[in-house]
Amino acid sequence: MTVAKSATVFTHRRPHETAAALQTLIAAAAGAGVELRMDPEEATKHGIEAGEGVVIERRGHGEPPDLCIVLGGDGTILAALRRYAGRAVPVFAVNFGEVGFLATVEPDEIDHGFARAFAGDFDVLELPAIAVQDDASGRKAFNDVALHRLPGGRVADLSYALGGEEIGRVRCDGLVIATPAGSTGYNLANGGPVLAWGVEGFVVSFIAPHSLTARGLVAAPRDILTVRNDSRDEPVQVSIDGRPELELGPGEHLAAVFAPLQGQLAQLPGTTFYHRLREKFGRLAV
Repeated sequence: MTVAKSATVFTHRRPHETAAALQTLIAAAAGAGVELRMDPEEATKHGIEAGEGVVIERRGHGEPPDLCIVLGGDGTILAALRRYAGRAVPVFAVNFGEVGFLATVEPDEIDHGFARAFAGDFDVLELPAIAVQDDASGRKAFNDVALHRLPGGRVADLSYALGGEEIGRVRCDGLVIATPAGSTGYNLANGGPVLAWGVEGFVVSFIAPHSLTARGLVAAPRDILTVRNDSRDEPVQVSIDGRPELELGPGEHLAAVFAPLQGQLAQLPGTTFYHRLREKFGRLAV
């Protein structure tokens, strides 16, 4: 158990929804003797000024914090995980989103949640990522990498290979490469298999395939996946964790690989993947 001395804050784009929780967080940090670091954009968004226990600094400057607190949904949590990829900073998230599958606690649990976070009273789940190779930016996805046809464009024509062996070629609206954590997102909507957290490997599924034989595939962790755009004229868009990042032109390819131990997700002791799966997706069915 490591007691936090410093923590950063990520919030989602609707500040009025997290304003009260942020004030509770600031008070809890002060009471625990934790230095709370805020990005200038976050501070401006919430009208927060530097003061005792609150430091305004741009992310990436100085030493990594002991902890990252997120007030938001899965998109904000993923942004925090990408920010601290490979840097051993636990991400402790309060769900202010629609599903919040990656969140640690709900908004009505913040009083004891923040106290436990600062005291280091949580378990850490090591999360893998999908690393996009042949890409100087070093992009990593903690949920998924999605290739999909441009709005109004023709159906995509994609071929894919694993471990150097071509598996198939599919006309479709797109293809999703998902981590175990991301398998409950876009991949699940495609009818792809759900992977429990802790599984070493990734899943490939298709968006509206024009084929009776295209099926989701679970790939071994050391196999490199290569996807080639075989369309004659149309590029396809590549999104990282739901955010458009680049285009893959006709004849171009993208390589992706399973990257273990990239992120740390904080969880209260006793939390399990299967409990979370039932609670989060059971809620959607009500």
